[in-house]
Order: sequence, then C-alpha cells, then structure tokens
Amino acid sequence: QVQLVESGGGLVQPGGSLRLSCASSGDIRQIYTMGWFRQAPGKQRELVATITSGGSTNYADSVKGRFTISGDNAKNTVYLQMNSLKAEDTAVYYCYGSITSMGFIPRDYWGQGTQVTVSS
Repeated sequence: QVQLVESGGGLVQPGGSLRLSCASSGDIRQIYTMGWFRQAPGKQRELVATITSGGSTNYADSVKGRFTISGDNAKNTVYLQMNSLKAEDTAVYYCYGSITSMGFIPRDYWGQGTQVTVSS
C-alpha cells in the first residue's frame, strides 16, 4: 500500500560526501515522520536522523554536524546529506516512515536498504 524506495548509496573515501534519497509512494494520507536508520555487520540497527512533516529534526550524536536530513513534502521524499564521512559510517542505511494510508493510525514502513561504504 505504501512503499519506500531508496537510492544514492555507494563507495566513498573518508572525508567525502554522499546524498541518499527515499521516495515514498502509494495511498498516502499523511506522513508524520520519516528518517534514516543504519546497521553495520555484527551490530544492532541504530537511528541516524528523523524529520517530521513540520520540519523538526533529530540526529544521533555520532552524526551531528556532519549529516543533514531534509524533506520535500510535495514529492513525499526525504534526503540524507552525508558530509565528512568516516569509516565508522559504513553500514546499510534504511529509510523509515511513520505514515497513515487509508486509515487514521500511522504504521511503520521501511525501505529496502542501500549500502554505504567509506573506505580509502
């Protein structure tokens, strides 16, 4: 009913930048929150950043000052601009959305994940 499609991952050198995109589509009534999570091999999934439909943002301490989350309400798309990338940022990044569709109770939706590798 609602799908999140991610793009923009890849290989980048330390200190470099990447921009991830997540486009939501389907029978969307209201998007309340979207964000990004990441999971490295052998580690638990962790929250990276979130943004509400009103524009409020939150970041993990590990990415503050380096990553910027933004959204385009008209396109139902969220972005993650990642600057000054470090090796420890290497992970699969997942898009997340808290979204209502035909009903009035928000449900959690997840993207398929996109690999980000930071290496020289």
